[in-house]
Amino acid sequence: MSDSSSDQTLGFSTRALHAGQDPDPTTGAVVTPIYQTSTYKQDGIGGFRGGYEYSRSANPTRTALETGFAALEGGERGFAFASGLAAEDTVLRALLSPGDHVVVPSDAYGGTYRLFNKVLKHWGVEHSIAAIADNDAVRAAIQPGRTRVVWVETPTNPMLGIADIAALAEIAHEAGALLVVDNTFASPYLQQPLADGADIVLHSTTKYCGGHSDVVGGAVVVAHGVTVPWFDGESASDRVAFHQNSMGAVAGPFDSWVVQRGLKTLAVRMERHCDNAEKIVEFLQGHDGVTAVHYPGLPEHPGHEVAKRQMKRFGGMVAFRVKGGEDVAVKVCAETQIWTLGESLGGVESLIEHPGRMTHASVAGTELEVPSDLIRLSVGIEDVEDLIADLKQALDRLT
Repeated sequence: MSDSSSDQTLGFSTRALHAGQDPDPTTGAVVTPIYQTSTYKQDGIGGFRGGYEYSRSANPTRTALETGFAALEGGERGFAFASGLAAEDTVLRALLSPGDHVVVPSDAYGGTYRLFNKVLKHWGVEHSIAAIADNDAVRAAIQPGRTRVVWVETPTNPMLGIADIAALAEIAHEAGALLVVDNTFASPYLQQPLADGADIVLHSTTKYCGGHSDVVGGAVVVAHGVTVPWFDGESASDRVAFHQNSMGAVAGPFDSWVVQRGLKTLAVRMERHCDNAEKIVEFLQGHDGVTAVHYPGLPEHPGHEVAKRQMKRFGGMVAFRVKGGEDVAVKVCAETQIWTLGESLGGVESLIEHPGRMTHASVAGTELEVPSDLIRLSVGIEDVEDLIADLKQALDRLT
């Protein structure tokens, strides 16, 4: 069923449940088996069964996941990795050479910025920072002839900024660059960057795609027909595939199976995440201890109209600022009972964190430094009344 179930005319959940997931031909099992093997018997030298030789290069469980991701994002080919940062690193090394230049957002995940500023910088790749919601700022940051990639998160982490994917794709392409979109916060269910003109989309599958805080992974999907002009017009998919195999940071078979299982319920989970987030935003807006709420679903959010156009709903991530500064923000994070103090996001359990000291500590003292009174919420799927009551008791006592 994998070929027909990749058809983009089919609904999202149909593709999530069936793309790349043919029943097992031997037993009829409807769930993709975990092919926990490193190597495969060859029928004579070079006689690979189904193209499988060694599990770093390909594994049937990973293939099923990669096929599913390509179907969900509407791309040419999908790739699964051991982590989101492994996915990012592989894409960047596939697209860049020493001396190249990248535009990165002024509001981005701290680990992504660390990759640019502490790893790729020493490899000879330079970057400029731009407010990703400001199209003119992005255009001005591009260095003609040197900029190869415009890197985008939308919504951004942790300030929930919104980038206009279609507009930035046009700006990048005019400059001969490629647009890469980190779609982790939205998930494939809420947003389809490739349909809006992006060349490559990637995810930390640790987050919403896995959805249960029990796996670490990453994924990349390349749009149909994307080529890399500065590498003699080579296929972007082929270059990512070569580097995935050469660098080896692939998703293992069990992790691939866990993420694939998560994708099957992504649509229903995202609806609950969004429902709960909207009610929590309403509560926060009415609390005297809260000085600002960042959520693209709010009409006053500067990216609201763009988000409304390119997202199905506004997601399960919320950020807010509190009276009393950093000390109060840290105490609020520590005083909740149902909200778990922890990094990461996108799981069924609600998480609370202080970005300045946790996920974004690596950008302290840089242009990407986040406000010290900021709290980030990953809204789970618990009963929302309980989540609100827990936040209320912490905020009432501390703000």
